[in-house]
This record gives sequence, C-alpha cells and structure tokens, in this order.
Amino acid sequence: MVTKPSILLTFDSMKYPNSGFFSFGKSLGDAVLTQNAGRYKLYYYVHQRANYLFNKKVSLVFLSKLHKLFFPEPSRFALVHFTDQYCRLKPQKVKGKKVLTIHDINPVHEQRKSERKIQKHLRKLQGYIDVCDRVVAISHFVAGDILKYFPEAKDKIRVIYNGADILQVDDAHEPNYLPPAKFLFAIGFIAPKKNFHVLPALLIGNDYTLVISGVETPYKSKIMEEAEKLDCADRVKITGPISEADKAWYYKNCAAFVFPSLAEGFGLPVIEAMHFGKPVFLSTHTSLPEIGGDAAFYFNSFEPEAMRQVFTKGMETFETENWQQKVIAHAMKFDWHETANQYLALYDECLK
Repeated sequence: MVTKPSILLTFDSMKYPNSGFFSFGKSLGDAVLTQNAGRYKLYYYVHQRANYLFNKKVSLVFLSKLHKLFFPEPSRFALVHFTDQYCRLKPQKVKGKKVLTIHDINPVHEQRKSERKIQKHLRKLQGYIDVCDRVVAISHFVAGDILKYFPEAKDKIRVIYNGADILQVDDAHEPNYLPPAKFLFAIGFIAPKKNFHVLPALLIGNDYTLVISGVETPYKSKIMEEAEKLDCADRVKITGPISEADKAWYYKNCAAFVFPSLAEGFGLPVIEAMHFGKPVFLSTHTSLPEIGGDAAFYFNSFEPEAMRQVFTKGMETFETENWQQKVIAHAMKFDWHETANQYLALYDECLK
C-alpha cells in the first residue's frame, strides 16, 4: 500500500474575522480540502481559537509559542506550505520541501515605517526565502516587489491569484447596524495603511452614510476627526468586526464599495464586492489596479474635490453604461477552486 505524502498548511494568522488573512485562510483551506480528493494527507496548522474551522474535515496541529524555537516533529511532513510570511512556525524549523506564500512587502510602501524597520523586515523575509523551494506571490505586483528586493529568488517565484467567495445573503437577515437606504461600504483592518480617513469627503453634497467595518485600532479617531471637520460625523459609522452574514448584507445593499488603501498585496474585498455587481472605487496604489482592472474606478488624488469628482462621474458611468455585468464577469475570474488546483500542482512539482 502506497503511503500518501503528508502536507502541512499553516493558517495560524486566522485570528480575526474581517481580516484578509482570515478570509484567505478559510477560503483556501476549504478549497484545498475539496480539490485534494485524497491525493495527500492534509494537516492544518491553526491557532487554538480557530479550532471550529474546516468542519472537522482535516487534522489540526495547534500553534504553540514554543514552535518559534522548536518544532517537535521537523521531519513529519513531506511538504510544509507557509501560507503567509507571518507564520509563528518558521521555515527554518522544519525539514522536507517548503512553499512560502508572500502576500505583500507592504513595509516598503508605508511612509510611516522607518528605514531600520524596513531593513529588519527584509532580512527576515530573506531568511525565509533562502530555505524555501518555491515562493508564491498573490499578484504580479507582489512578484515584482520580491524580484526587486530578492532578485536571487527569480527561479523560485510563481504567481497564484487568490480566489474570492461568492457570498450568500439570507433575505430575512438584518445586520446589527442597519444603515439608511443609501450608504457606502468599506471593510478592512482599521489601520492607517487603509487610508479610510479620506472617505468622509465623499459624503459632502449628498445624503449617503459611510459604513466602515473591521477590527478597530486608535486610527478610528483619525477617521472621525476628518468627519467632524467636514460636519458629517453623524453619517459615518464604524461598526467594528462583523459577521459573514452582515458583511454579505452590506455588500449586497451598499450603493458602492470604497477602498482607498495605500498598501495591498491583493485586495480580496474588491472582488467580493464585485460579485454583487457593485461599483467599486479604489486607490491607484500597489496591487489594486491589477486586481480591479478596468472594472473599477480609481482615485488618482485624495484631495476631497478630486475624490468627489471621480465618485460622481463613476456612479454616472456605472448606471448609464450598464457596468454591472462587466463587474460581475471580472469577479468570476477569481475562483478559489482554481487557486487550490494551482497550489496542489505546485506541491506535485515540489514532491516529484
């Protein structure tokens, strides 16, 4: 009897719902389980608080603080896939083949980061890349960053796009916060790189409400300060983390999805919103033009008047030129099962 190779996929960054890593991990983990079809013996490395995920269809290995220093069975797995660059289990601590997915090198694009912190981050990544057999970038933009800072990794790099779930909405569902009929929606970790504080400017001269969902940080006060300056704070609601059902409801019922982020390796919410046929407004920074393509509208400036002009013209174009089908068709290009198949093919390649 032939023994199936054992593969460990790390999903220990799945701590906070409404975060990119949580959505990525859940969707990729589910899709790999489906597409694997018994090919490999799979194990998922997760945080204890995520033990409810994956419907008990896979063996779980739980994160331990000690794993940063020592992993008790370094030779147990034929291949370990580190599904993000922040895994607590480090590539140097295991044997066998290794695949590393890099979601971004955002510190080099964030003006708030000091040169010392950037160099520390790059040195850490260098150590991971050196010991991995393949390095996956989730967009061509990220692949370009990897090549720029780690040119010796050229032959290891593959680009595999994320998929995007088609979220389902129960018609009877009502979110915890029920906004007025006309509202704009944004979602993501409430942090400076998301640039959400420029969004209240879109509320001037209309009766829209702005709903922003995600794990809160002190940056929330910056958003509300801007709203106060523009005398629209009563129309800005920061909900905190929300359920998947609430997220789907907001996507379905918003007038538009707005995402002016300064640093994204992919930008999963962009495609999630497009699945609902919504107008999507993005910054021109990092990977967003690649992922949004010609189905999105772009803020070329964050000056309030310039943003309002882009928004007004974009909404008119969306309605008059029947963009809804164009947006949905673009979103359908990003499929988790295809993503999973590409990763499984990469495992095959490594284990030949």
